[in-house]
Amino acid sequence: MMYAILCYQKEDVVCAWSKAEDDAVMAKLAVVQERLIKAGKMGASLRLLPTTAATTLRKSEEPPLVIDGPFAETKEQLLGFYLVDAADLDDALAIARDLAAANPGGAYEIRPVGMFFPDQRVAP
Repeated sequence: MMYAILCYQKEDVVCAWSKAEDDAVMAKLAVVQERLIKAGKMGASLRLLPTTAATTLRKSEEPPLVIDGPFAETKEQLLGFYLVDAADLDDALAIARDLAAANPGGAYEIRPVGMFFPDQRVAP
């Protein structure tokens, strides 16, 4: 089953890391990622740009309102995610624990992913 492992952290903390600190964390994460690749469990892994680069579309407005920023009422921000093919939740938690050991602070949210493929039939 596919699981999304969502990476949350205080953005101001991560953005304050020096290049050397960031490179060290990314090198530790690369070790975990390489192990997942070899096991055939690694899917997409994306690091989001800071929330200052975000734009929000508020669907509750008519017409929908486009505003700068994520406007999330949280202490931590979504900084990226991993898509992994895990046998079950315990396996996904083990992967998240490995990632957490390589990346200090924050939290990982693990969610099963329902795959969606729109009907791709070709009209006759």
